[in-house]
Amino acid sequence: MGEETLVAMPLAPHRHQAQLPALPHLAAPPSEPDVTGTGQREEDPADVPRTEALSGVTTVVDARAGGREDVYGARKMLQGVVLRPPPHLPQPEAPPGLTRALSAPASDGFVEEEGEQRPVERSASANSAAAVVDVASIGRFFRDRRDVFSSAITRRISSLKEASAPPAAMHTYGVQEIHLPNVKVTVRLKDAIEADAEEDATHGAGDDGHSFSGSHIKGRVSFFSRSGCRDCAAVRAFFRQSGLSYVEINLDVFPERQAELASRAGASARVPQIFLNEKLLGGLVVLNSLRNSGDFERRVRDLAGRRCPDAAPRVPVYGFDEARKVEDRDDAMVSIVRVLRHRLPIQDRFVRVKLVKNCFSGAEMVDGIVNHLECSRKKAVEIGKELARKHFIHHVFRENDFEDGSQNLYRFLEHDPAIPRYYNVIRGSTNDGEPKPAAAVGERMTKIMVAILEAYASDDRRHLDYSRIAASEEFRRYANLVQDLQRVDMSALAAEERLPFFLNLHNAMAIHAVVRVGPPGAVDRRSFFSDFQYVVGGHPYSLATIKNGILRSNRRQPYTIAKPFGSSDKRLELVQGKVNPLVHFGLCDATRSSPIVRFFSTQGVEPELRHTAREFFLNGGVEIDLESRTVHLTRIVKWYSADFGQDRDILKLTLNYLDPTKAGLLTHLLNDGGAITISYLDYDWSLNI
Repeated sequence: MGEETLVAMPLAPHRHQAQLPALPHLAAPPSEPDVTGTGQREEDPADVPRTEALSGVTTVVDARAGGREDVYGARKMLQGVVLRPPPHLPQPEAPPGLTRALSAPASDGFVEEEGEQRPVERSASANSAAAVVDVASIGRFFRDRRDVFSSAITRRISSLKEASAPPAAMHTYGVQEIHLPNVKVTVRLKDAIEADAEEDATHGAGDDGHSFSGSHIKGRVSFFSRSGCRDCAAVRAFFRQSGLSYVEINLDVFPERQAELASRAGASARVPQIFLNEKLLGGLVVLNSLRNSGDFERRVRDLAGRRCPDAAPRVPVYGFDEARKVEDRDDAMVSIVRVLRHRLPIQDRFVRVKLVKNCFSGAEMVDGIVNHLECSRKKAVEIGKELARKHFIHHVFRENDFEDGSQNLYRFLEHDPAIPRYYNVIRGSTNDGEPKPAAAVGERMTKIMVAILEAYASDDRRHLDYSRIAASEEFRRYANLVQDLQRVDMSALAAEERLPFFLNLHNAMAIHAVVRVGPPGAVDRRSFFSDFQYVVGGHPYSLATIKNGILRSNRRQPYTIAKPFGSSDKRLELVQGKVNPLVHFGLCDATRSSPIVRFFSTQGVEPELRHTAREFFLNGGVEIDLESRTVHLTRIVKWYSADFGQDRDILKLTLNYLDPTKAGLLTHLLNDGGAITISYLDYDWSLNI
């Protein structure tokens, strides 16, 4: 449009919309003569347009043409005119940097708007003498807006990076976390793992010379061990101190791996035997030599960048031992038992004003055996006694082994109503294999539990990681093993072997109880001490039954009236003839105030009990206040005072297991003839984790 500029604002919407006639398309108008001589046409006052409000829409009326529809003249009159919205709507404002000028007034000079008069404003055109266009301000405005917009984007991106990156102190480089309801998913990026592995290979050991990022090592460090091995404990302690991840293959837990060790290290090789991937490193002597020379760190750094090949010793996985599969075989009587389970009329019956569930009479069983084997009744009775001796069946009141007659009621072991409380009976199915010697089962159980403690307990055995124990392969092997206790012959267990057998059984059951039913509560501890039971030799045993019935010679439990075993209970044959008060320091009930968890050997149980008592008293079991002449003892002594004797007997017993300082203080109190007060410490029932 040459030097002239048309500035127009969009029409604001209104409920009344005028229909404007469409302008026809015409050719360019002829040029007008220049009468000023300046290259610009002199502005005629009649050319100044005026605005009129027509039905809410601002239109332009050409005063000079007298309303003639001259498109060219209308276009010229529209030049420089601002089309404004109706007065009742918000009015537009000029962009920053442009000056505002008053339009030439109409005949009256003002436009009436909502009852008040004001000059009509418009944006000045570029060729207007009154207009001052600040081009520099316009450019500066757009540059400032661009800079502000760029800065805002930069700050937003930086904030997103800072929000997604974890704090440096958390050492979680390359980890992304996804939070869902009750679920937390952690994804470790492959690039981050490789970067960490490269960093570990570059830096190697830490400040102490024995620190590794074992979780980032691609290879595998593994070693073969046995329970209770001192050299194995030294290797294990070194790996833990170094922070090096390792796989331990305990041959007492996984006996089928013995042949693998022999093939890899030789038939005469003794544990521990350490492997870096598939390569044999050696035992403790070799490890110490490599540590002193610094060669062990170099080998581990080389291991960090290589993935473990299939030829390396494999990680123990779930399953029964291969050797166990060969040893296990069904009992010789199981074929008869399977027939009787289907043929006998097993039902609920009333006897002695009691409802006895899932039982059958002795006469019915004899008839079933006679019909199945076609033998004499006397022979059938002998077979029934053999089934009772092997604990396939038992008397409903456990009063006799087996007798013929309709008044004697019996049931199969798996039909016992208390079977849900027998936690060594898995899914209600009893073990029909040939009974194993109780001593052999107890020895293997002890080795597995020692392996569990070595792997998942602190060095002082005061803290156990029960969650890892529950998920471990060692614990699954233990759960499989204790099924063999269901039908062992406890009468064949030697008298000197009963004390360590039941001590170890109690401590193993305590760990199992924490895993299955939870820790003992501060108020109601029945589910832990009484309801959690094993079937051992056909009879149920709880933690309370073992402690008070077997180890305390059938003495009453604190705050109870009845003894654990009645006069006709078959378990009385296994009770200890004389109570040894030191057994209380060898029993762990999974609490912080109880003695530490420990397992005893068959040959040295007595000296081991004395050691546990000394260890217990050295670690806070007794405190002596010489000024007030008060001896603070564990509350265990108060609960089982019948086992420890009178107050002075208790102090004399305690004196044998104190350190020299406390022993001297207690000796002084005992010899000066004054009164001594015994106070009992609070018992902490929280879990030993």
